[in-house]
Amino acid sequence: MHLLSVNVGRASPVQNGKLSRQTGIYKFPVPGPTAVMREGLDGDDICDSKNHGGVDQALYVYGAPDYEWWSKALGRELPPGTFGENLTISDLVSAHIWIGDRLHIGTVTLEVTAPRVPCRTLSTRMGDAGFVKRFREAERPGLYCRVIHEGIVRAGQPVTLERHSGESVSALEIFRDFYAASLDEATLRRHLAAPIAIRDRSAKQAQLTELLQQDNGRET
Repeated sequence: MHLLSVNVGRASPVQNGKLSRQTGIYKFPVPGPTAVMREGLDGDDICDSKNHGGVDQALYVYGAPDYEWWSKALGRELPPGTFGENLTISDLVSAHIWIGDRLHIGTVTLEVTAPRVPCRTLSTRMGDAGFVKRFREAERPGLYCRVIHEGIVRAGQPVTLERHSGESVSALEIFRDFYAASLDEATLRRHLAAPIAIRDRSAKQAQLTELLQQDNGRET
């Protein structure tokens, strides 16, 4: 694998229905080296910090094979950054990656923490009100990563995949389970045993606590 493009976005206005707000989803390739820091790429704006960004979702990566699939499905070429990803990587299929897998790019090390769950901003970006549904059905979510080692990246660098050696779950399973009506105790515990993003961890820990409380209530 190698790094095809490094993409950053500046805050720009977007209209979601009746709501107008700022977004950094419109990302474009940048020439030359770019610094990777604990909370993301230098020069990249994170506007919705409640749902995006932070140390566990510092960078979003998307792969060329998924781009090729979408180009055929949509009937048009899609330039790097279209999906709002920071790094576009050759030969990376997000559905084949597991939580905790690591990507090494020069001195930079990224650890996969979560799949991308689409929101209406992506539909606006793609000019298709139904794109969130299409994105879900396609099951090509891309990957959020935490930064283990900071450094400098630039297009053309080789990218090495290191598989996670501990307990884990696939990014695709996390993606599918997000839409499940409920998760059983075994599934929640498997997710929590993996190095998932803190937002997902907090939500699943709350689900597990509620589930155990319900079970205890039935036993008494």
